[in-house]
Amino acid sequence: MPDLEKTTTFLARVPLFHNLKKSQVERLGGRVVSRQYKAGQDIVTQGKGGAGLFVIVSGGAEAVRVRADGTKTVVNTFGPTDFFGELALLDDEPRTASVTATEDTDCLVLSQWEFLGSMREDSEMAIVILQELAKRFRRTLSVL
Repeated sequence: MPDLEKTTTFLARVPLFHNLKKSQVERLGGRVVSRQYKAGQDIVTQGKGGAGLFVIVSGGAEAVRVRADGTKTVVNTFGPTDFFGELALLDDEPRTASVTATEDTDCLVLSQWEFLGSMREDSEMAIVILQELAKRFRRTLSVL
């Protein structure tokens, strides 16, 4: 998705970004990179460092967490406009789950470096995104 207009239109549909102004989404759209994954390919691996936020453009993926006793649990599934890896935008800790493409999958990736640069340039954008992240964490905690 190299076209900035297409990327911006797509990102505006992503829940994390839907409350941003068009100019703010355009700024982020100019900072993402496109990545492709084959079915069965790991996108991120639990315990490894993170590249940043991933947004699914097409295809699908599932997040699996391996517990200390070796049991595996599917913790989420993802499709177009879904995102994962938001914690990697905020810290340098290892990934909390592995995410594997369940079919050929195209993603947009926003690195921590690019995200933090955008937040430093526009504190209003930072507030809107952090509020959306807080809502996501609260929804997650409400089902546990």
